[in-house]
Amino acid sequence: MNDENFKKEGEISLQINDLRKRLSISGKNGVSFLLSAVIIWLIITIIFLQPITLELKNIYMLFSTGLMFPLSMGLSNLLKADWKFEGNPLGKLGVFLNIAQLVYFPILFWAIGKSPEEAIIFFSIITAAHFFPYGWFYLSRPYFIMAPIVSFAIILIGWNLNQNELWLIPFSMIIFLLILTILLYIDYRKKLNS
Repeated sequence: MNDENFKKEGEISLQINDLRKRLSISGKNGVSFLLSAVIIWLIITIIFLQPITLELKNIYMLFSTGLMFPLSMGLSNLLKADWKFEGNPLGKLGVFLNIAQLVYFPILFWAIGKSPEEAIIFFSIITAAHFFPYGWFYLSRPYFIMAPIVSFAIILIGWNLNQNELWLIPFSMIIFLLILTILLYIDYRKKLNS
């Protein structure tokens, strides 16, 4: 590789990192989506505390995810966080990263049908794991760090739970999401002030 090509690649890398930093600042690291997720996981926790069948709990859990988009849009407006990223060439990537989570839903459907006690664990791990690429998207380490930590923690928490204790999984997700939100807000403030 000659020096001219190396220089061009370095310039492109700097431009991409600048676009990522702009996404991070204008979108506030996606905290409006995470706070929406906190609300949804709170609803799921309440569902799993109810004296209804596990099958109904899983169905209601699935239905509760329909609140994600409207809650996220409302919180984005409230927090003045951009979510469309119009004018940023990387903006559409965020939509694809979010839609990519849906590719894993057949695993969740299988768990609901074949292993209903583990469905909440599958859903929690899918949710946590889908945060990982947002570390690159927003140029934010907390996503890279928390995605695997939460995924493995959920496995450990859920390993020996009985059916009456499954509410601990969504409750744990609330705690992990709040920690991630705080870390991302700190990251956002550092970028804003730099």
